[in-house]
Amino acid sequence: MTAATPDIKQRVQQLKQQLQKAGYAYYVLDNPIMEDEVYDRLYRQLQDLESQYPELITPDSPTQRVGDRLASQFTSIKHNIPLYSLENAFNLSELAKWETKWQKQAPDTPDSSYVCELKIDGSALALTYEKGVLVRGVTRGDGVTGEDITQNVRTIRTIPLRLNLDNPPNLVEVRGEAFLPLDVFANINKERELQGESLFANPRNAAAGTLRQLDSRVVDRRKLNFFAYTLHLPPSGESTALQSQWESLELLQAMGFLVNPHRQLCPSVLEVEKYYQYWETARDNLPYMTDGVVVKLNNYQLQKQLGFTQKFPRWAIALKYPAEEAPTLVKDIIVNVGRTGAVTPMAVMEPVHLAGTTVQRATLHNSDRVAGLDIRVGDTVIIRKAGEIIPEIVRVITDLRPPDAQPYQMPTQCPECKSTLIRPSGEAVTRCVNSSCPAILRGSLVHWTSRDALDIRGLGEKIVVLLIDNNLVRSIADLYTLRAEQIASLERMGAKSADNLIKAIDASKQQSYARVLYGLGIRYVGSVNAQILAKNFPNIELLSQASISSLEAVYGIGEEIALSVFQWFRNPANLALVESLQKIGLQLSVANNTVDNKIANTNILAGKTFVITGTLPSLKRSEAKKIIEQVGGKVTGSVSSKTDYLVVGENAGSKLTKAEQLGIVLLSEQKLLELVNS
Repeated sequence: MTAATPDIKQRVQQLKQQLQKAGYAYYVLDNPIMEDEVYDRLYRQLQDLESQYPELITPDSPTQRVGDRLASQFTSIKHNIPLYSLENAFNLSELAKWETKWQKQAPDTPDSSYVCELKIDGSALALTYEKGVLVRGVTRGDGVTGEDITQNVRTIRTIPLRLNLDNPPNLVEVRGEAFLPLDVFANINKERELQGESLFANPRNAAAGTLRQLDSRVVDRRKLNFFAYTLHLPPSGESTALQSQWESLELLQAMGFLVNPHRQLCPSVLEVEKYYQYWETARDNLPYMTDGVVVKLNNYQLQKQLGFTQKFPRWAIALKYPAEEAPTLVKDIIVNVGRTGAVTPMAVMEPVHLAGTTVQRATLHNSDRVAGLDIRVGDTVIIRKAGEIIPEIVRVITDLRPPDAQPYQMPTQCPECKSTLIRPSGEAVTRCVNSSCPAILRGSLVHWTSRDALDIRGLGEKIVVLLIDNNLVRSIADLYTLRAEQIASLERMGAKSADNLIKAIDASKQQSYARVLYGLGIRYVGSVNAQILAKNFPNIELLSQASISSLEAVYGIGEEIALSVFQWFRNPANLALVESLQKIGLQLSVANNTVDNKIANTNILAGKTFVITGTLPSLKRSEAKKIIEQVGGKVTGSVSSKTDYLVVGENAGSKLTKAEQLGIVLLSEQKLLELVNS
């Protein structure tokens, strides 16, 4: 093969630059600088030269936007910086309360201006650029971990493959929203209808479904768009000059991103209110869906000072517009008992289509809410989706009430265990306080086995109910004393299913300390808070002995969480559970992710070949690789008959299947560390 001459290399570089410039002008500025025929001709020239000289193909080439192969699966990626969700405000009075709250936390602030941006109804993406070149595009996921969909992200024309900077930083992270314009969404549904396929309920669902297509050519045809709204720069260089969100948006635009043109810098909350009120009706004329306004404090120093709660940044809020509403009929009012004993009334209604989904049930929260609505069986009610997600009843149309409709009374006994219900002083919630209540036990077990907790596959709610009804399980710890023959005797459970379930329960002992903390179901402790607690209190003894003040001192742990954790460990039954879990072998401390100094560089695993697959509980793959290499082991990328060990994490794929076929030894992260340090 003939090597490319300097002239050819220069021509390829010129074509790339011309096409990138033309693409930016067309897709971002909406101001084409060349005819389509000219663009197509230049594109073909570049394509032909790259075909002849494949060594000249680079990731930022316009020809690399659409992949030529199918993705077999998406890999889970941990975000370098968590993608926090935003606190919602549903009216201007709630916005005013938010302003009062942050002002108390940061009094005497000289610059309290706000940046208002339309809240786009799409899917959040995190983009990573190294030395100016796009290297990764990841979905929001749960805010901590997302899916790597880089191949699909490359097809979005308003996402530059190379930043428009002369001297780009080594690392840049950009956050934004991928969305489908309304006309594109209509055309997609029209095509699906012609082909006899089910229609997308709304542009948001269509955008999310499109991003997870395994064939990037399908993604390209659907013409997703992207607005950038957050910029993370390294702690030196340009970031020292950036003092505000407004400056970041200006820089994002200069970098080559499409930034929403309707953004506005508001000197006061009064101007924010005017912006919000204007777009409440004007948004109907936009070519894309928006369900509210994102309000951010402009000053970065103030943002840093305010920080985050366990879920949200304190310096930003989403001011939502009123949701779509619809009338329906209340057929019944029932109550559910949750894992904390909370008894929640629930309205069962005639099915109604609302904001893209069919709704049949809506929570009534507590007895105060029931009394405030004066809701009765047989009532016609107006229902909406709070935050476009959770169905809620707004009001009752009393003029349509049947004459024999009776006021609803909350039960005085638990529907599950018949214990007397109580309403603690100062709380709106009615509770069952019987710790042996089947509903509380059921909720606790379902939570323990859930994906973000111990992730025990095959142990869903139906099996949990069977275990409780047959008196096989009375606490979380009892799961680990189950025998295969006990499970096999249950309805619709055979020997093989029972054996697989026992293996899954046993494997959960290797889940990380943070997952165990989350699985315990401590009130207000979510999966992210559990990770923060595990990092700051590296074993359960330290956490159980922590004072409220030491808990509150941890960044990301507020007063409410600190008090809840402190009180949980004051309960003797909870301490007994922890002791049982320790004896069983659950991970109740942060794993030792280092190699003992006496063992490092001793080559005790010389000649052994390892492969790593899936997401490990606490180690990055690079960290696991380094540990193996420190003691002489070798890490390769594919499984073969020469592989000695496969280190298996969550969401393992075809490598695990092949290793099982070849009889290769499987190691969890914990077993790997034990092997290395043995």
